[in-house]
Amino acid sequence: MTTVGFIGSGNIGATVARLAVAAGYDVVVSNSRGPETLADLVADLGPRARAATAAEAAEAGEFVVVSVPFKAHRDLPAEQLAGKVVLDTNNYYPQRDGHVAELDEGATTSVELEQRHLGTARLVKVFNNIHYRHLAALARPAGAADRTALPIASDDAEATKTVTAFLDAIGYDTVEVGPLSESWRIEPDTPAYGTPYGAFDNPDGTPAAAADVQAAVTAATR
Repeated sequence: MTTVGFIGSGNIGATVARLAVAAGYDVVVSNSRGPETLADLVADLGPRARAATAAEAAEAGEFVVVSVPFKAHRDLPAEQLAGKVVLDTNNYYPQRDGHVAELDEGATTSVELEQRHLGTARLVKVFNNIHYRHLAALARPAGAADRTALPIASDDAEATKTVTAFLDAIGYDTVEVGPLSESWRIEPDTPAYGTPYGAFDNPDGTPAAAADVQAAVTAATR
């Protein structure tokens, strides 16, 4: 079975790991504090999960979910991620990450800066526009009438296929946003950020079909 690596095991990372295990994937989780701090999460995830360092998780994963604050992206293990499909869940929040002129001016996107650091890794922007509680609650089997879609952006067609198949396995349809340069359409303060999935204070969320998510993506302006 495919192994998914996780660098960052907070709200989004842990939620995706749970969905992955439920879909039959093996997972290797990591964080910045060391594998020993993830004992409770591993126990919760069960026998398909183990904890490791970030470099080990990157090495072990056939593809890797990165869910760390944007300001920490330069600490990602570029050597171990070289050539791999990397699912980037990050958002740029100046109040947390500090101001980055290129991003403030709209000259590039946060995932493009991460791509610049990681070199040959094949990045896909995903999971950044949905609250983790909604992500956990809205997964549905393929063909369900109330299945929800998530937007993704990538410069790599094969990476897009890999992530689309993963999303399908864990309970979601896909809306392709375009290349990484278009990922601003699903970042904070856009119509696709959070809104299609309902109010944050409703833990069950609201199913959002692909057409609704596509409309929100298209409505984004700079």
